[in-house]
Amino acid sequence: MGSLSILTDWSVCAFCHADDHPTQHAPPRARPPARYGNPTGDEYSPMSRRTVLQGGHVLAFGGAPGTAADVAIADGRIVAIGSGLSRPEDIVVDAREAIVLPALTDIHTHIYWGATSLGVRPELVAHRSATGTFVDAGSAGAGNFEGLKTFIFEPLPFHAFAFLNISFPGIFGFSKRVMVGECCDMRLVDAESCIEAAQAYPEQIVGIKVRAGRKASGENGGAALEVALEVAERLNLPVMCHVDLDPPSIEEVLQRLRPGDIITHCCRPDPNAATENGRVRDAVWRARESGVHFDIGHGMGGFSFRVCREMLAEGFVPDLISSDIHSLSVNGPAYDLLTTINKMIALGVDQTTALAAGSANPAKVIGRPDLGRIAVGDEANVAVLKWRDEPWTFRDAAGEGLDVSTRLVCDRLIVKGRQIDPAGGSHPMQSQ
Repeated sequence: MGSLSILTDWSVCAFCHADDHPTQHAPPRARPPARYGNPTGDEYSPMSRRTVLQGGHVLAFGGAPGTAADVAIADGRIVAIGSGLSRPEDIVVDAREAIVLPALTDIHTHIYWGATSLGVRPELVAHRSATGTFVDAGSAGAGNFEGLKTFIFEPLPFHAFAFLNISFPGIFGFSKRVMVGECCDMRLVDAESCIEAAQAYPEQIVGIKVRAGRKASGENGGAALEVALEVAERLNLPVMCHVDLDPPSIEEVLQRLRPGDIITHCCRPDPNAATENGRVRDAVWRARESGVHFDIGHGMGGFSFRVCREMLAEGFVPDLISSDIHSLSVNGPAYDLLTTINKMIALGVDQTTALAAGSANPAKVIGRPDLGRIAVGDEANVAVLKWRDEPWTFRDAAGEGLDVSTRLVCDRLIVKGRQIDPAGGSHPMQSQ
């Protein structure tokens, strides 16, 4: 894998909706066909009139500097970016005092809802988190990926991709009471099955996932990582490697990862953290220099304010910010991607860098840079964020609190040229 250029400039501060964290109650098992409110017939066109997002601070990425501008959308695509674009017949959305940027890409989620115990329904978090692209990180393996594609990805009004688990059944035993690691039995780790599945679904599978740690692999973490690397090398895909308790140690994992691979939970608390005695480990710096990408992967236990502060103090800013939402983290402490981005900004990462780490950077890593930019001719995948001034407390996986007075919330989400409502429904654009 070749290394990718990741955006890492520093600049402002941000945060997400309060009623923004509704509890995900277990819904009925059957889902109606019109689950996302997609219309039929002539109404299905993404937008019947041109829509102009007027006067926002546009973070287009893709090499374009942040600037005050209008963004015009027609027939589901970006048709113009500039000043004074609105015409009398346009739908005009007032985006003054707002940030207009690509809909976020959450590169570490678990959305195989209904088929795995850790899966959550992406539509329930999409709007509040400004997320238009969900990447499932290893919920499914070769044995059940077709179900993830058919029953979850295909009906979604969002973009969806996956890191295929190196273990044949994926993450099958994950709940408050049952924790059975998918690589504890190496009979489940079959390279050829994984390769066949990835070759069968090249549009959806963007990498290989391995959970190389004692909880997920017992004593087999190193062996499972070796198989994942072999498979990824043959497929020319990146590996996303989860690290928890050793074995293997974080140093052993980082020594094996290649340029373009991803280590997730990079700010996990001790033991096996990226820092030791308050300093970033040498192995972590060497991996960064070699082109390994560092991903937050917040989840239930993967993010420590203390470790993150220690890394930031030395100028080590993670390349990717992701939520690792699943059944045990979606109602806290992770909640969603925008909340995780807000935590990073509260810790001192500037707004532009943090938002790039949740949009342009992960979109590049999965080979879809078009989903991480706003450019004329591209499909419209856009989020509008606004500052909300109010006291708020964020918490990390260890329960430490971080008080803020302002945060970004999602005001509007457009995915595939259509407006996404707070319940995850997809509709033609409307003024507001």
